[in-house]
Amino acid sequence: MGDRVAVFVYAKDAISQAGIVAQFRGRPEVRVLDEQDVDEVEVGLIAADELDDGTIRVMKGLQRNSSPRLVLVLTHIDDATLLAAVEAGASGFLRRADATPEALVRAIRAARSGDGTVPPDLLGRLLTQVGRLQRQVLSPRGLMLNGLTEREVEVLKLVAQGLSTGDIASHLSYSERTIKNVIHDITTRLNLRNRSHAVAYALQEGLI
Repeated sequence: MGDRVAVFVYAKDAISQAGIVAQFRGRPEVRVLDEQDVDEVEVGLIAADELDDGTIRVMKGLQRNSSPRLVLVLTHIDDATLLAAVEAGASGFLRRADATPEALVRAIRAARSGDGTVPPDLLGRLLTQVGRLQRQVLSPRGLMLNGLTEREVEVLKLVAQGLSTGDIASHLSYSERTIKNVIHDITTRLNLRNRSHAVAYALQEGLI
């Protein structure tokens, strides 16, 4: 039982709900949970025709209750849907036409492991969307996809090297007050405790 992925299935209609649950019957890799056990959910599997406001509410509701990984099974997926789904916390996508029992189980297991499942053509479109977002929205504001500015990343790299505030200021040709403000902004915005926590966060997220 311990290696079986605890899954909560949601579909907008009862027939789809019953059909997906039936596909998991007898599968040793997954364990389908009822609503009363939602706190134990590791992966939420959500099936819908499209990503509308109702579907997003279900996703956010699951995240509030148990913070599971989310896999979406959608009939219609366009470029706007991809970005909206990622923003809403989805870590895997399947088209309904491709949602065989084996594909569903693979996507669920990948989600629990922290990996994503995206059809190859959708992955290319998603990367294009992300690149456009960086070029047209973030870069003009001096931001990167990680939410930090280039200057903030530079400061974190030097903090990680053990440089003092004065040394960092001298290296980057800023005042010490500016460097202190940068570090304060990073720790406040990312809800970090101190400089050491900021460095640990940056290392964990692959920023430095």
